[in-house]
Amino acid sequence: MSLSCRSLGGTLTLLTLSMLFCAFSVTARTLNGFDLTGSLIYEGHIVPGGPGKNGIPAIDQPVFDRADDVSWLKPEQRVIGVNHNGIAKAYPLAILNWHEIVNDRFAADPVVVTYCPLCGSGVVYQALQDGQELTFGVSGLLYNSDVLLYDRQTDSLWSQLHHSAITGPMKGKVLAQLPSVHTRWGAWLKDHPDTLVLSRNTGASRDYTRDPYSGYEDSKLLYFSVEFMSQAFHPKERVIGVELNGRTKAYPFSELAKGALKGVLGDRLGEAVLRIEYNAELQTARVFRGETEELAVVNLFWFAWYGFHPKTEVYRLKE
Repeated sequence: MSLSCRSLGGTLTLLTLSMLFCAFSVTARTLNGFDLTGSLIYEGHIVPGGPGKNGIPAIDQPVFDRADDVSWLKPEQRVIGVNHNGIAKAYPLAILNWHEIVNDRFAADPVVVTYCPLCGSGVVYQALQDGQELTFGVSGLLYNSDVLLYDRQTDSLWSQLHHSAITGPMKGKVLAQLPSVHTRWGAWLKDHPDTLVLSRNTGASRDYTRDPYSGYEDSKLLYFSVEFMSQAFHPKERVIGVELNGRTKAYPFSELAKGALKGVLGDRLGEAVLRIEYNAELQTARVFRGETEELAVVNLFWFAWYGFHPKTEVYRLKE
């Protein structure tokens, strides 16, 4: 049986389209070398951020300086401060902006410090899952403009602001968050004079005196799209995000500034009685349940919190 040129051309066209569709399907399930098959997040919402896998190098062997030996860090510069196992450490944003992940230890505990400059979010986790110690790298992929980590043990992708793995053998697993504070270096040093400071001796060639995101925090511009948006506040309004017993609540700094009496205010989230300690000058806040239990919260941009928690409760000063 022979085919006419016209029918042959039509057959080839259909075959070509079919091959392109199959190629697209395979490509759509793999980004930056990560298999997205069965992802807990819709694949179309996972996008490349620019650099490839490990294009932003995590710090795997962090070096620390004593506070007295740190002359380059100015009092007003921002740090992520962690006090765990009796050890205080400061991670300057001037370094985190370029690396986003620090695989570290606090005594015997493996810890991973994560920072997403696009969302202004610093989150610290215990780097353990079912007794297995994990180390993390930067995947080069984003969801809701937020960094997706990957663990080097299984190549699973983890969402920083979901605190959980979305693909791979670890899919559905959750990392335990540790309390941390997003504050100024001068304030952290005052409260923790024996603190250690992440050194600029990272093994990478980066200009830590330059902010690659200069002007971003003041702009309404987002570099990447997000699934949910709200106009209730400036997109880069700082908020403290609280997750507790299945409920979420945002504490915008502009609202905290209206109601904080001597820097302290009370609130409830479900049955939990909360105490929020807010410092307008330092643009930071800490949240406690009861008198002494500090909660692990996130200091981040409003757009990022809302993008992950569109049904969030929002603290507003009651007139």
